[in-house]
Amino acid sequence: MSLSKNQRFGLLTFIVLIIAAYLVTEEPWKRASRELRTSMTPEGPPTEINLAWDHLSAGYPLTFTTDTIRSYTGFDLGYNEQYEQASWVAYVLTREEIESGYVERTDNFRPDTSIATGSSALKDYRGSGFDRGHLAPAGDMKWDHNAMSESFLMSNMSPQAPSFNRGIWRRLEERVRSWAIEKDSLFVITGPVLEPITSFIGDNEVGVPGSYFKLLVDLSPPDHAFIAFILPNTGSSGDLDRYAITVDSLEIVTGYDFFASAPNQEVIEWLEKQLDLDCWN
Repeated sequence: MSLSKNQRFGLLTFIVLIIAAYLVTEEPWKRASRELRTSMTPEGPPTEINLAWDHLSAGYPLTFTTDTIRSYTGFDLGYNEQYEQASWVAYVLTREEIESGYVERTDNFRPDTSIATGSSALKDYRGSGFDRGHLAPAGDMKWDHNAMSESFLMSNMSPQAPSFNRGIWRRLEERVRSWAIEKDSLFVITGPVLEPITSFIGDNEVGVPGSYFKLLVDLSPPDHAFIAFILPNTGSSGDLDRYAITVDSLEIVTGYDFFASAPNQEVIEWLEKQLDLDCWN
């Protein structure tokens, strides 16, 4: 049976709409892995790579919200009032901090009174079925008592499925510490993917993210490398490498602009296009 010109046009339009709907609703980590994972590899960086940043603020992501930026002993964060959690946390993790760390985990979860609008509370998580998941891990803060204690502020918590928090997310955190020992110094940015969020817990309506990201920068000269991960907020026994993407890809998924205040923007933009898993084996 042959179709008329109008019928063919209508069928084509229908197919396009179905594909568009799928792309809109597809989980961010799947979309990033499927469309954006391919590494872009020009012949080489535009200039000599130098990532000697003077302050953590060089790595702050520019977000679509007005975050309350707070600095603590071991990390900085941008607090998102709408979803009652940090949009991101940022810190430098070094070999010395890991190898010299002896401070035991405190488990002193408590509201963050430095957030003027108020942070989430412990009762928001009770009976929710979600863990109080660290964004800046306690395991990265063993080098200082204050750093360890402040990692348990509720501003540093996000609702994570237990199978995620205690499984693949923990595996990624452990791998980051291994990389810090190997490479000497890493810049780490971690956060929830806040858009879209449709589920909330507690009286403060803490948003439940569908996925989380982690971005790593090898700060040790002469070779530098970027890598990013997006992981769904569910249990998984899969290989972490399958969730690795470029920083450019992460920016598309989150809407954030990472390292916008860092010097050497031409070098930064080149590195954000790279995904060389051999540098992170």
